[in-house]
Formats: sequence, structure tokens, C-alpha cells
Amino acid sequence: MNLLLFAAEGSSGQLIEAFKHNPTFMVANLCCSAIVLTIVVERFAFQLTRYRVNSKEFFAQIKKLVTAGNIDRAIKLCEAEDYPMLQLVRAGLTQSNKGPDEIDAALSEKLGELKPQAEKRVGTLWSLANIATLIGLLGTVSGLIATFSAISAPGLSQADKQRMLSNGIAEAMYNTALGLGIAVFCMITHIVLHTRAKNIQHDLESTMEKTFNLLTLQQR
Repeated sequence: MNLLLFAAEGSSGQLIEAFKHNPTFMVANLCCSAIVLTIVVERFAFQLTRYRVNSKEFFAQIKKLVTAGNIDRAIKLCEAEDYPMLQLVRAGLTQSNKGPDEIDAALSEKLGELKPQAEKRVGTLWSLANIATLIGLLGTVSGLIATFSAISAPGLSQADKQRMLSNGIAEAMYNTALGLGIAVFCMITHIVLHTRAKNIQHDLESTMEKTFNLLTLQQR
């Protein structure tokens, strides 16, 4: 137990020493991690709040109103909230007194506006993963170069050389670990957000088809 505590204290001491010695690349990766967290929180909040409509239940209500000929009430139901799903259905309902081509054009145009919003900035996480990894590697190389240059200077004792080498290698490894840690987090959150975005887009496409079929069949 004492050995573990000593190792932990030594590790934290080396981390602080590495940060003091050359904070450039660590600060850069910390800034990168702040950007990543901002994107992840914003995207999760957007997907969870803007797409929380149960599409099946909502469309069942719309279908009941349209079948009964209450188009105006159906439009008012869509105007109750500013959710993308409701915007899409409303785009079709407002063209319900026109032909199939006009209805399809209105739905397609609105779908083209809404689909990119679901995956907006998600692809940036993959780029940030690569950037964080490269920054970490730059910090590693920079730390090793500085360390080997320092210990090659004349007049240093063996103990000083060992201490400088140990701190230099620790600095290099901390840079690598920080970069890889951010990259792994980016990749995991990218997979989750990308999967959710694809499901949302599929739900929008399905709702568009149902709305088009409902309105064209009602006209007939």
C-alpha cells in the first residue's frame, strides 16, 4: 500500500514537473479537449431535446385528423412545438390542397434542411481525434529531443542525468497519453452521436414517406 502511494505521489510530481517544463503541447491538447467536450455536450443536448417526439404516436394523431378532414387542426398540432419532426409534417400538410408533385417537393425541401442538422459538427470529432493524437506525438518528440540535448551537456553528474532522463521520458509519455486519451474519447462519442444521427435521419425519411402517402391517398 505504501509503495502504491509513493508511486502515485511520484507520478503526480512528474506530471507537474513535466507541465512546468514544457506546457505548450499539453495546453494545446487541453484546449482541444475543451472543444471536444463543448461539441459533445451540445450535440447530445440537441439530439435529446429536439428529437424527443415519439414519431409513431405523433403520426397516428396526424393520420386521424387528416382522415377526418381536419387539415387545419393537424397543422395547428404541428405548430404547437418547434420540433423538426413537426416541421416536416407541417410542410406537407400546408400543400395538401395541391398535387402530389407539390407535396413531394415541399417535403423533400424541408427534409433537405432538417437532415444535416442531426449530424452537424459530429464529423468534427473524428478530425479532433487525429489532431489530439498528433499534438501528443509532437509533445513526445519535443520532450525527448529536449531531454537528450540536456543530458548530453558536459558537467552533469550521473544522478542529474538520470533525473533529467526520467523527467524527460515522463513528459513525453504524458503528452502521448493525453493525446491518445482525447482521441479515444472523440472516437467513442463520434460513434454514439453518428449512430443516433443516422437513426434520426431514418426516422425523418420514414415520416416524410408516410406523410406523402397519407396526403396523396386522402386526395384520391
